[in-house]
Amino acid sequence: MWATIGAVSLILGAIGIVLPILPTTPFVILAAFAFGKSIPKVQHWLEESSIFGPAIKDWNNNGAIAPKYKIIAISMMLLVIIVSLILKFSTTVILIQIACIGAAAAYILSRPNGPGS
Repeated sequence: MWATIGAVSLILGAIGIVLPILPTTPFVILAAFAFGKSIPKVQHWLEESSIFGPAIKDWNNNGAIAPKYKIIAISMMLLVIIVSLILKFSTTVILIQIACIGAAAAYILSRPNGPGS
């Protein structure tokens, strides 16, 4: 079960790299946790990865997100809303996006700043 959760989380995190509405970091952190319970070698690989490792270590050490990643996350969230406005999505869809993205942004901004670049 943990390996499945890890695999699905890692896949969603990878999709989030190219799809801004899907957050990468939380899924990768969940994947590292799940793999730690099932396949420690994969957890170690994620933690040592130059792409995912710093974010996982910042989170594990202090629940922190580096300012660089906060800026990227918030920028991508704003881009989603802007694109939705440009494409003239319905008001209901845009309001739902604003509520969900606003909650996610508030959480991200409430986390301590990590030391990552």
